[in-house]
Amino acid sequence: MVRKLIDLKTSARQTRLAGALEDVVTALELPAAYPAAALAEATAAVEALELPAVDLTDIEFATIDPPTSTDLDQAVHIARAGEGYTVRYAIADVPAFIDVGGALDAETRRRGQTLYLPGHRIPLHPEIISEDAGSLLPGRRRGAYVWTFQLDSGAQVLRSELVRATVASRQKLDYAGVQAAIDAGTAPDSLALLREVGLKRIEAERERGGASLRIPEQEVEVDDAGFYRLEARAPLPLEDWNAQISLMTGMEAARIMLEGRIGILRTMPAPDEHGAAAFRREARSLGVPWQQGVPYGEFLRSLDVRQPRQLAIMHAATSLFRGAGYTAFDGEVPDERIQAAIAAPYAHATAPLRRLVDRFVLVVCEHLVRGAEVPPGIRAALPLLPEAMQASNQIAGNVERAAIDTVEAALLADRIGERFEAVTLNGATPEQIAAARDNGNVPGGRLQLLDPAVTARYEGTAEAGERVVAELVEADITRRTVLFRLG
Repeated sequence: MVRKLIDLKTSARQTRLAGALEDVVTALELPAAYPAAALAEATAAVEALELPAVDLTDIEFATIDPPTSTDLDQAVHIARAGEGYTVRYAIADVPAFIDVGGALDAETRRRGQTLYLPGHRIPLHPEIISEDAGSLLPGRRRGAYVWTFQLDSGAQVLRSELVRATVASRQKLDYAGVQAAIDAGTAPDSLALLREVGLKRIEAERERGGASLRIPEQEVEVDDAGFYRLEARAPLPLEDWNAQISLMTGMEAARIMLEGRIGILRTMPAPDEHGAAAFRREARSLGVPWQQGVPYGEFLRSLDVRQPRQLAIMHAATSLFRGAGYTAFDGEVPDERIQAAIAAPYAHATAPLRRLVDRFVLVVCEHLVRGAEVPPGIRAALPLLPEAMQASNQIAGNVERAAIDTVEAALLADRIGERFEAVTLNGATPEQIAAARDNGNVPGGRLQLLDPAVTARYEGTAEAGERVVAELVEADITRRTVLFRLG
């Protein structure tokens, strides 16, 4: 894993940065405090909560999340079962707190998902639910939707069960600690098996033709002293293994809903011929051709993002992952039902504390498994969810980009005129560069500095994947802009 931490140390710049981040909330018109009626409903629901009668507190569940997380949606336990495995996955019982049609339901539909900014978050649910009574905190009895998967020796699903039950997570773990324990061979069996099952599920994904982007992520964090920092990191292997359990659950939820002919799927079309052809040209121009007959997921897995040109190809591959949305259905199975990157039908079903649609998927699946009618309020809400989630996803993307842009500008604000080594993530073809020069235009694109971990716009003539030296010409905290110029 590659990590680069950059502290913004001067108090004056910290103050300006904190103010600029507060401005993001205002500029994007993000939700403020929860309405009183919704808070009253949440408090009443917590006080009146009755845990499910099915008792699974003997299962030694554990959660795996970032160290500071307190809104814990999922807990996992894996055991061997002959030549195969038994995977149990507990998902927070958020529906137990929310009356469909009430004030709390209305506010969560308006918000759509938890929004994350440096140092704080704007929660989907009031904290009395999301960080306390509904969170799968260690040592606490909690309601959960518990999925039980029987897997064969290749980690393929043989059968599944879903039941509302009372659980008690044993440990709140973090990714780095679990990865270290697995690598050292000291992890308990349930966690050690996460690697084994995860790798087999990744192989199954490869065989299905699934794909994933492996672009190092930029994250903004705030330390205990209140100082902001920018972190660029590649995901740990554990995160991929853990994600496979969530993906398996979402695929099973989709299967149940399709068989029951009611629900909501997360869908994405396969790359169209035009987009695939354009990406092939770009990969070929960067010296790593995508050969005919090789699935795009297989090609992306072959890339080494430590190599500048191959990192540029991975960034270009985002063009293949467009058009994701939600498809609701009731009565007729939709033609559009595949999530192309997963290469299977799929639904969001594992993060109800942080994402609106998961709550409805869990209720639909649990009723279908029991052979019960889906409640009318849930049924009526399904066709409204795609628009609500698309709007929320757009807001979340804007928030993330604005926060990172603000911190990058603060990081570089006093370094105008300095020159930095960088890699161009996109750029122009030689023909486009020549045409721009003939027309007196200034082409450009985006680049990634080698140090610090910043991506930004540049002006100048370069092809994607080039090692360049770029001069910083603008870093404005208030406007959240950073601009480089190639010499």
